[in-house]
Amino acid sequence: MNRKWMLGLVALIMIITAGCGSNTGGAAEKGTAEQGSTSSTAKASGKQAVTLKVATLIPPMTEILELIKPQLQEEGVNLELVVLSDNIQPNDALANKEVDANFFQHVPYMEQYNESTGSKLTAVQPVYHAVYGAYSKRYKSMDELPEGATIAIANDPSNTGRSLVMLEKAGILKLKEGVGIQATVADITENPKNFKFEEVDLLMLARMLDDADLVLMTPAYASPLGLTPKKDALLTETTDSAFAITLVAREDNKDSEAIQKLAKAISSPEVKQFLEKNYSEIAIPAFE
Repeated sequence: MNRKWMLGLVALIMIITAGCGSNTGGAAEKGTAEQGSTSSTAKASGKQAVTLKVATLIPPMTEILELIKPQLQEEGVNLELVVLSDNIQPNDALANKEVDANFFQHVPYMEQYNESTGSKLTAVQPVYHAVYGAYSKRYKSMDELPEGATIAIANDPSNTGRSLVMLEKAGILKLKEGVGIQATVADITENPKNFKFEEVDLLMLARMLDDADLVLMTPAYASPLGLTPKKDALLTETTDSAFAITLVAREDNKDSEAIQKLAKAISSPEVKQFLEKNYSEIAIPAFE
């Protein structure tokens, strides 16, 4: 009887030991699985975020970039705005690799910069058309402009040509055949009212409203004065894709994953909706 009892006790101990061993093994396997899962998750999410520095100037450019920051952050891109004070610094900073992209200019302006500096900046994504307008504090129509009136236009080559072509299309003057946006004041062949042209820096155009009879400028410089092309301009430019405000990068980084993510975000439905809601009179989306 005692022998049977002893055998039963041994058997019970073996069963309990086997059970504990089985549970311990299961826990170990579970722990290994959890560690493997954690490792996989860390590997998946451990991809180092990329920081993109983008040089820009004023709204709505700055506002668009701020709008897309959260979307890019979710995609592993930290967007850093470098807000500069003039229209020369953003291209210099990009060419010198101080920033990764810029967002402030149209393609003809970029091409003129490349030509004059030997740089290799390249257009990545058109974003919006900034409708050029002709504004005056003294007159309410182009017909009212007197003989010899002073017209202020931008002094950089691309915007000089842009201004003169706009005036030619409106029948204000005539240019040498074929010069197009490369036109200069010297290319004017007919100027019936002997208008005088004063060429100034882009950033000075708004100030010229007090001194000149007519000022040609983009909404970026007119809107801080409360002026819009639709409501206040005596003359406006027809929408031309060549002058769309465009995201620009360099030849050596334009195809990078981060730049392409930025290009996609900056031409997203959210950006289009933002422009249509907040800047419908001065900024027309340049993408579908």
